[in-house]
Amino acid sequence: MPVRLGKKVKFGISVLAIVVTFQLTSSCFSFRMTPKEVDNYFKFSELKPTIESYKVNKRKVNFASVGSDSLPTVIFLHGAPGSWSAFIGFLANHNLNTRSKVVSVDRPGYGYSNFGNSEPSLQKQSELLKPLLEKYSDTPNILVGHSLGGPMVAKLAMLYPELVDGLILVAPSIDPELEPDETWFRLPLHTPFLRWVLPVSLRVTNDEIYFLKDELELMLPDWSKINIPVIVIQGMEDELVPPGNADFAKEQLSNAKVKVVLIEDMNHFVPWSNPELIEDAIKEQLEDINEKGEE
Repeated sequence: MPVRLGKKVKFGISVLAIVVTFQLTSSCFSFRMTPKEVDNYFKFSELKPTIESYKVNKRKVNFASVGSDSLPTVIFLHGAPGSWSAFIGFLANHNLNTRSKVVSVDRPGYGYSNFGNSEPSLQKQSELLKPLLEKYSDTPNILVGHSLGGPMVAKLAMLYPELVDGLILVAPSIDPELEPDETWFRLPLHTPFLRWVLPVSLRVTNDEIYFLKDELELMLPDWSKINIPVIVIQGMEDELVPPGNADFAKEQLSNAKVKVVLIEDMNHFVPWSNPELIEDAIKEQLEDINEKGEE
């Protein structure tokens, strides 16, 4: 006779299968490139990235850069999960790296910035990233943030206006009211009992997203502090970040020059599906900076 398993036993087997799958495939979820993979990517490039890091107390921040220090700086901040290599194509872009210093960062907890050691507070992340803005403070700084990197670059502009000259928000998660209620599964995964199930990058991602709505609400009074040019790029077919976030940006940025680029058939993964939109936005802000310098 066939053996019938009870519901609890079936559930236990399902959980065990998920755990085993995650553990066996954890290396596939690191979302970071090895030094050898980076070298191979730039094998035939005239300009190659310099990989550097610095420490704030016991926290390490890792970043890559290409281009001359005398040029305006474009700094990329990735979403969740991710690493600096999410923007590797922009570092290799000859049209950008000869007109600007292109920098991409491993946000705290990702890549090689204390991998696995998450920092959900946007305030504390900003404090960790401030030395990078100061490093390039002799030239204008344009910040590009994708997804969760969007509120991160906005927070930096709120806290350190003297160090930021332009923002490009790409499919940014910035409106707290539009954050989906995912507590039902993120809360269990945030507990010590189940945290170990997740691959490291996804664990850090869960930590950040679990607190994101609260972090975005803390930012609400400060959007009017931003008075620099802002370009928002948003796809109408984005299933991860509702297009209404673009409306939120336009409404909240009352003291900034705001341009919204809405694309009907575009999804969330703009840096890879439509990199030309980001490149065009960077060029537009670089031209604005050059025009101001000539005045």
